[in-house]
Amino acid sequence: MATVTRTNIAPLNDKLTVTIAKEDYIKGFETSLKKYSKTANIPGFRKGMVPAGLIKKMYGQSVFQDEVIKTVENEMNQYIAKEKIEIFAQPLPLATQFPAMDVNNPSSYDFSFEVGLKPAFTIDTKAIKATRYKIEATEDMIHAEVERLQVRNGNMSEPEAVESEENVLNVTFIEADKSGTAVEGGITKDNSLLIKYFAEKARKQFIGKKTGDVVTIQLSKAFEQKELDIILGDLAIEKADADKFFNIEITKVGAVEKAALDETLFTVTYPNQTITNEAEFRAAVKKDIEGYYEAQSKNQVHDQIYHALIDNTKMEFPTAFLKRWLQTGGEKQRTEEEAEKEYPVFQDQLKWTLISTQLIADHKIEVVAEDLKAFAKQQLMSYMGGQLGALGDNDKWLEDYAQRMMQDRKFVEDSYHRISTDKLFQAIEAEVSAKEEKISAEKFAEKLNHHHH
Repeated sequence: MATVTRTNIAPLNDKLTVTIAKEDYIKGFETSLKKYSKTANIPGFRKGMVPAGLIKKMYGQSVFQDEVIKTVENEMNQYIAKEKIEIFAQPLPLATQFPAMDVNNPSSYDFSFEVGLKPAFTIDTKAIKATRYKIEATEDMIHAEVERLQVRNGNMSEPEAVESEENVLNVTFIEADKSGTAVEGGITKDNSLLIKYFAEKARKQFIGKKTGDVVTIQLSKAFEQKELDIILGDLAIEKADADKFFNIEITKVGAVEKAALDETLFTVTYPNQTITNEAEFRAAVKKDIEGYYEAQSKNQVHDQIYHALIDNTKMEFPTAFLKRWLQTGGEKQRTEEEAEKEYPVFQDQLKWTLISTQLIADHKIEVVAEDLKAFAKQQLMSYMGGQLGALGDNDKWLEDYAQRMMQDRKFVEDSYHRISTDKLFQAIEAEVSAKEEKISAEKFAEKLNHHHH
């Protein structure tokens, strides 16, 4: 009868030795060999009529080894489940201690594996202190947004070259390195933006440029925070990758005659509201700006919570085991140097996974089908913006889109993670003592640049 022996070899690092006898695997081996004899296609023999001795001679050793290993793995997995051992990843075989297996001499075998144990830890969310920043829309911010909307909805002409910050460019973003050499297989995306959409220092690079010219930029330096967030979203890039370089290839230079501040512009911008004068229009714009910053402020509180949990939750790790696992246990094989270099980020990811998994269980966070559908609908509404009305029956379009996305496995997996994480942060936010502090948009942008996860 199979046995499993557990020995501690280092902090949070155990060795499991599985001992199996001949009777534990021999029946399974004989059954597997019979299956081979029924399906083997060997010249000179009818299918299913190959002599057992020949099958054993040709396939016996590999079938024997497979059956022994399968038996060992089953015994080990059953032991881990029965003993409720919380381990990282998968057990690593101690290759130097693997026995030689001989189909002609079946006997008892010992197999040894090492496992990394998950640490015990405590989380105190109520001890977290955070600051909720409040940003009020200034007259300058409102004026700039109104002007942007006028330009966006104005009439276009095509001068030969870029003449001023008021020019609009049709461009192609092409991922590149610092020298401007395009990255093979990198991101390529068309876009349209005003020269003054760029940060002030970056604008002068475009003056005098013509269709076909290329300017190399670094995203984080070429755009201020609000514009950078929009560009990152368009390019489907995480904030952590904001330092990437891109070639901006100009495909058209345009000049815009601004749209008048009248009901035509009001209706195009806010099709679901009744706005009849400039004052009401500016009030709606102010509400939008403050709504944007309110959402950003909420995200910043969540960022503070994340860092407080990572920094203040004390946790030990089986470091040596995890570094060995990084080298040989994952899909990608790594050298010792590569594992050493990647380990700090890997450990932080493990730490957050342990913390968030525990908190999701503690707060009974659940994601149901209706959450996924609502997320899909919100995604479409955000993408379509004011053009959603052009689709006719909005509810039907939204429902059809949501149903299609629910059949997309990647969408469901990604959305599940995002929704559960968002629900978790909202639950913790309700427990956190957050003081409110008024701050300018510029100061707030600086804080956003400091922390990204």
